[in-house]
Amino acid sequence: MFHKILIANRGEIALRIMRTCREMGIRTVIAHSTADAQSLPVRLADETICIGPDAPRASYLNMPSVISAAVVTDSEAIHPGYGFLSENPTFADICRASGLTFIGPSPEAIRLMGDKAQARVIAKQAGVPVVPGSELPLKSEAEALEVADEAGYPVIFKAAAGGGGRGMRIVRERAAAAQAFAACQAEAGAAFGSSEIYCEKYIEQARHVEVQVLGDRNGMRVHLGERDCSVQRRHQKLIEESPAPSLPAETRAGLHRAALLAAAAVNYVSAGTVEFLVDAEGAFYFIEMNTRIQVEHPVTEWITGLDLIREQIRIAAGEALGYRQDGVRFDGHAIECRVNAEDPDTFVPSAGRVTAWVPPGGLGVRVDSHLMAGYSVPPFYDSLLGKIIVRGRDRAEAIDRMRRALQETVIEGVKTTIPFHLKTLSDPAFIEGRFTTADVGRLHP
Repeated sequence: MFHKILIANRGEIALRIMRTCREMGIRTVIAHSTADAQSLPVRLADETICIGPDAPRASYLNMPSVISAAVVTDSEAIHPGYGFLSENPTFADICRASGLTFIGPSPEAIRLMGDKAQARVIAKQAGVPVVPGSELPLKSEAEALEVADEAGYPVIFKAAAGGGGRGMRIVRERAAAAQAFAACQAEAGAAFGSSEIYCEKYIEQARHVEVQVLGDRNGMRVHLGERDCSVQRRHQKLIEESPAPSLPAETRAGLHRAALLAAAAVNYVSAGTVEFLVDAEGAFYFIEMNTRIQVEHPVTEWITGLDLIREQIRIAAGEALGYRQDGVRFDGHAIECRVNAEDPDTFVPSAGRVTAWVPPGGLGVRVDSHLMAGYSVPPFYDSLLGKIIVRGRDRAEAIDRMRRALQETVIEGVKTTIPFHLKTLSDPAFIEGRFTTADVGRLHP
């Protein structure tokens, strides 16, 4: 097992990783920017090292600085968390070349699944259903129009190297396709350094359901059930829950099998998530695979009793999973609400100083947050303040518990998305378990 791990991230995920490391007897080093010098993870870490100024490209995305930080602190491994360098195959390559363990999948698996167009091909060859569309990145506007016509409108153009809801355009009629394709190319080039675009049929009134998988170096792979992430705005997830409500048993079992097929196709080792769209008839289609820990991993931890960060670290250290699929137990229902520093009506970021912070508590409530009174929310990074996660014996109890937890939460000094969550939790479509990716637009135009 590792004696010291460098955490190349910030905020709640840095603190989350640190807590598991401490329970495992592993020392931690927080690599931080100047903006985060007084943050809670930095205050609680065994060691800290500044890797650059406020801007992410000069600090958390600065590969030489992160690698140097690991070397000078005598760290054996790097945990990238989510975002930043977590799905960068070049960074994973450099870790390997530097004699450092990257706590995540191999650079080969990241590379294969990181290109969405290539991932589509791999999934289809593995027998996983995919949405009709282009098999390879589109080479021209003419080819984009041809593929869109064949798939049938509406379609969605996506950046092959995209993520986080960027580099996407929904097109509902042919007259708008050329302009949308060009705009998507430009955004993809600026955001990801690659202007490769592919096209898919856009599934209306879909649910976004993902399956958590784990794999070890011995080829053992298991799924840890599915999460429904349909409450999202501009492709950014806001509420997640497990198990997914109102899924036919056949669809649920099919999603689990398909996720394991996709993971096996790239010899996947570590924690990963295979994402799908599920239509009104229960048919499902592969979207992508996220080769990292997910923001919403706590809901899976609540219902399985497994610490996914611990599993990542164990696997990276060469340990076997130690259990098969029939050894995974599911119990209860869990829901997570992402609390962002944003206006709940416009979703405009709300940076500033937190003047009061009272987290919720009580039976079945978990809070993952780096907040503290007096904390200044920096404008340089994602607006996530923390996550409130609840578990109930069933979905109805979990919804009631989440409402209570949100009503108890006090955050003053910045605007938050808590009013948005309370409104969504009272919506009949959500309560009945039939919320789709289109419903946030209905509730919050």
